[in-house]
Order: sequence, then C-alpha cells, then structure tokens
Amino acid sequence: MQIILVSRHRKLPRTLDLSRRWLRWKLYAAAGFVLLGCVGVGAALALTIASPQDRTLAHIHELQQQIQQQDAQLSGVRQDAERGLDALALKLGQLQAQSTRLNALGVRLAQVGKLDDGEFSFDQPPPVGGIEEAGETGYALPPVLEASIDQLAGQFDSQQAQLSALQSLLLDARIESSLKPTGMPVQGYISSYFGTRPDPFDGHMARHTGIDIAVPKGTPVHAVAAGMVTFTGVRRGYGKVVEIDHGNGYMTRYAHNSTLLAHPGQRVRVGQVISDAGSTGRSTGSHLHFEVWRGGRVVNPLTYVRSHR
Repeated sequence: MQIILVSRHRKLPRTLDLSRRWLRWKLYAAAGFVLLGCVGVGAALALTIASPQDRTLAHIHELQQQIQQQDAQLSGVRQDAERGLDALALKLGQLQAQSTRLNALGVRLAQVGKLDDGEFSFDQPPPVGGIEEAGETGYALPPVLEASIDQLAGQFDSQQAQLSALQSLLLDARIESSLKPTGMPVQGYISSYFGTRPDPFDGHMARHTGIDIAVPKGTPVHAVAAGMVTFTGVRRGYGKVVEIDHGNGYMTRYAHNSTLLAHPGQRVRVGQVISDAGSTGRSTGSHLHFEVWRGGRVVNPLTYVRSHR
C-alpha cells in the first residue's frame, strides 16, 4: 500500500510506501501523539468547566457538617436549659410551699395575738404603689415561669411587711400587757370585795377601796405587772405598803405586809416577789389588801384579777 503526497508548489510528488515497517511505526506514533493531545485538551477543558461545581459541592458538604455540629450543640444547650428550668420549677414549688406555711403562721399569730379580723389579711397583698422605671432587661424567662416568680416575690414582700408589722404590734401588745395589772398577787380566797361594806371594827358602813385576799403570814406577794416601785413603807391604816407605778396611768398598792422586799426606784417585772403578806396596820388577821389605781382614781381590782382567768 502506497500514499502519494502532491505539493502545490509543483514539486515532485512523494510516495510513502506503507509496506515499510519503520514508516508504519512513525505514522502510528504521530497518530498516538495527536490522540494524546486531544485527550489532554479535553481533560483540561473538563477540569476548567467542572472544578467550580466541585468546589461548591465541597463547600456545601462542609456547611452541612457545621450545621450538624451546631445542631448537636443546640440540642445539648436545650437539654441543659430544660434541666435548669426543671430545677428552677422545683425550687419555685418549694418556695410556694414555704409561702403557704408563712401565711398559715401569720394567720395563727394574728389569732394568738387576738387581733381584729381583717387587720392582717395574709391572703391579699397590702396596697402599695410607686413610679414605674423604664428600662430593658438583658434576659427573658418563659412567660409562665417569670409570672410565677414575680407573683411569689410579691407574696414574700407582702408577707415580710405584714409579719414585721405583726411583730411590732405583738411586741407592743406584749409590752402593754406586761404593764397592765393582771391576775392575783397571791393565791388565796377573797375575803372582802371592793365597794361599800360594814367596817370590821365598828360595824359602820364604809367604802372598801380594794380587795382582801386571805393568805397565811409570810406568803410571797407578786407584782401583777411590770413597773417601778415608787413607795415602800408604812401608811396609816395600811401598815407596811408597796406601791408600784406601771405607766399608762396604772398604779397598784399592796398593803398589810409583814416584810417589804422591794425598795423605791427598783424596777420589777411581772411575777417578781416584792413582799411577804402579814397583818400590819388596821387588820383583823393575815391577808393582803390589793388596790388598783387608774388615772389617779381607785378602781375595782376584781376586773383585772378576773381578766387573767
């Protein structure tokens, strides 16, 4: 087989004899080089066209991995937040139970203190007011939980205010009660009452300004209220006397004592022994004469003795 090559420039034609082996190898090599060149050019064009898409796909895959990681982190944060809210809700329930106990305690204290109904209502918040401060908070709780916390905080503020007022009132009532004559200065029976009676010596009607309590000689006499001793000594008809000023216009007198144990200027407490009963002065036997004065006037001691029963 021969290939004849004809030139346009009137040169002699060339003849390639394909029967020659070396010539065939040359042609094969040239064809192979041409084919490899075409493949290389095609591969380069394919890479040039396809590489942006590959980079985009790789970027999308990377973003998907980041999203998965962030989703896992978000799940962990949500679980932590739910555990925190559960713990906060549990604590809130405990505080509400404590608030209920405080309400019950306040009601019981009001009952023990014998306060007027409605003066301390622990079921209702006390009326308060104030200016509204404008501002934004840096965080927000779930509305239901935030409302419960705000309500509970208001309850605690209300209870604190009412319990403080109740404490002050009870302390004042306790102080006032300790200054008010209450109860018997000695344990015995009343042998003569307050008011008009026949005089034990001459039988004429006379006014008795106290009550007589029959007790053996030497029986300890107790102060019926806290106060200051203003007089100890002998008064005509009363014998040995102790007088105590309790404030608020109250004064008590303990007469016919055998021994005086208190002294003027001494502060005494409720129930403190101030003397020993006897029969000094104008007396027919061992007893204690007990008087209560209020506002400068002698009053019936039986009212204060019975208030203790």
